[in-house]
Amino acid sequence: MAQSPIEAALGHRNLIAFNRAVTRWGSRGTLEEEDGAVLCASGTWIPVVANGAYRTDDALDGAELVTRAEAFFGGLSRGFTVKVRDTGEDDDLRRACEAAGMEAFGNPVPEMILHCPLPDPAAIDGIAVRTVDDEAGVRDFIAVNAEAYGTYGMPAEVLSDLFDETALLVADPTAHIVVASRGGEPIATAMTYESDGVASLQWVGTVPTARTAGLGALVTIRATNLAFEHGASSCTLQASPMGEPLYHRLGYETLYHYGEFVRWPKPPAQ
Repeated sequence: MAQSPIEAALGHRNLIAFNRAVTRWGSRGTLEEEDGAVLCASGTWIPVVANGAYRTDDALDGAELVTRAEAFFGGLSRGFTVKVRDTGEDDDLRRACEAAGMEAFGNPVPEMILHCPLPDPAAIDGIAVRTVDDEAGVRDFIAVNAEAYGTYGMPAEVLSDLFDETALLVADPTAHIVVASRGGEPIATAMTYESDGVASLQWVGTVPTARTAGLGALVTIRATNLAFEHGASSCTLQASPMGEPLYHRLGYETLYHYGEFVRWPKPPAQ
């Protein structure tokens, strides 16, 4: 299906809105937004997924965004990431990141979209899925993803640092979390986030010992459909290498790709 420029723009705006929100959900988060630049420092030091520099105005010079990000995140003794779309409007930003000596990180990340709810998933024996409405559920979400993203080398404390303002996350009407459990033990989870009449799927994770049982699809479908139930006209996501084949099978389509450029800090002293 051909995608419209408006859909692509809304998906990108939702990504920025989500990263703004993450700065509120961690007690050490902070945000600077001025003159078309949005600098999001979350509750944890790690630059990838947690500290990002964005622009809301494509007319803002890419080199200026990088310069402002260097000053903001450097003042926090942190690194940061700049995401660069491969659709042309970020070509100057890509050149600025390269000129600043930032490291290209990993393979390009697909930005994917879905336009309608998914068929309800088949039940899995012994698995209960609930929509989180309390802080205990947020802690389950944190614990599952801390273990799940350890597969990629993410330090275990990143998730708890990102979301330690659990009450604020529970109270946020734009965020929705589902958790799948077996025998009362949380083993899979996913989140959706709404802005501008659209939504995105975030932080889909399954603990390694429960993979290949269909739980990733189960929580993805439940969370995706929650977004549509709350009025979203589409749901986007940035796919991990492990998740991309699943999202394609479910019906998500690729809009474009993000290249990621990282300024690495030294890890904080223990």
